[in-house]
Amino acid sequence: VQLVESGGGLVQPGGSLRLSCAASGFTFSNYIMSWYRQAPGKERELVASISGTGGTTNYADSVKGRFTISRDNARNTVYLQMNSLKPEDTAQYYCNTRIYPSIYWGQGTQVTVSS
Repeated sequence: VQLVESGGGLVQPGGSLRLSCAASGFTFSNYIMSWYRQAPGKERELVASISGTGGTTNYADSVKGRFTISRDNARNTVYLQMNSLKPEDTAQYYCNTRIYPSIYWGQGTQVTVSS
């Protein structure tokens, strides 16, 4: 299993970014995919998750209405569209999936929201 994130960077408050996570090594469409983030000195937190078909999504309260998770099962890729970014969204963002009994993480991509 391999998860490779991309798309992070430096953006001004109010700006947008789209993160991507390319997955390989498993039957992508069979599994829930999630985005987590971890800011310095804080615990890793769940940002959003999406079911295998893409029909069900869940979001942390802090990002509802601003972030959208989606997936393209033909491309084995999950996305996180982030709009109206705030300085408190600054964190390392990680792609995640759980394939019993293991949990898999990507290497992360840094998002910095600053003027």
